Amino acid sequence: PLWSKTLGHCAIIGNGGILRNSNCGEQIDQADFVIRLNLPPLNYTTDVGTKTDLVTANPTILSKYDKLSYARKPFVQLMKSFGHAEVLMPAFTYAFCMQPSFRVYFTLQDFSLQHVSFLHPGYLSKLHKYWRSKGLTFTRLSSGMILVSVAMELCSKVSLYGFWPFSFDLNGQPLMHHYYDNQPAKRGMHAMPLEFLTLLQMHSKGMLKVNLGRCS
Repeated sequence: PLWSKTLGHCAIIGNGGILRNSNCGEQIDQADFVIRLNLPPLNYTTDVGTKTDLVTANPTILSKYDKLSYARKPFVQLMKSFGHAEVLMPAFTYAFCMQPSFRVYFTLQDFSLQHVSFLHPGYLSKLHKYWRSKGLTFTRLSSGMILVSVAMELCSKVSLYGFWPFSFDLNGQPLMHHYYDNQPAKRGMHAMPLEFLTLLQMHSKGMLKVNLGRCS
């Protein structure tokens, strides 16, 4: 395991547009351990904070950086914003994940940046079986749901921010898809509304806290 002790209060930061103008940055940075998903930009400090202890990197996001085949400088500049955070990648989860995951691993090693860890495929397989046994229907679990599952095992308290799979806010006003852009999600891969319903059920049972409004 990456950590042999309980991590205390963990904040998991989704990338939903509901985070825009939320003023949650300071509250997020007060958590003991902050997890971010898919290398998000951190230049919305007031809303999302800057503290990062663990960040996931989806192999498909590397298409923005020419899959690290040639010029690696833009990717390296992005990674510097995450400081000494652990980088988590699914190298052995699917065949297509292996090559980009190792390119990230060696790039960060070459530039003496973050340490990279890989998700154990056996763990992910058991996670899929567990959530399907709970009635969740999906092709693949989202990164957010995987990290929520990990946090429930490792953290004494879990708070979620930016988990909101809808195109409108609580008052019915339109929202960007992400807090940093409006690029739509690929359809059919993840069951975001169903996952969100599951998270709300966990919230109602006091298992975790889903933050949806503005932070004071």
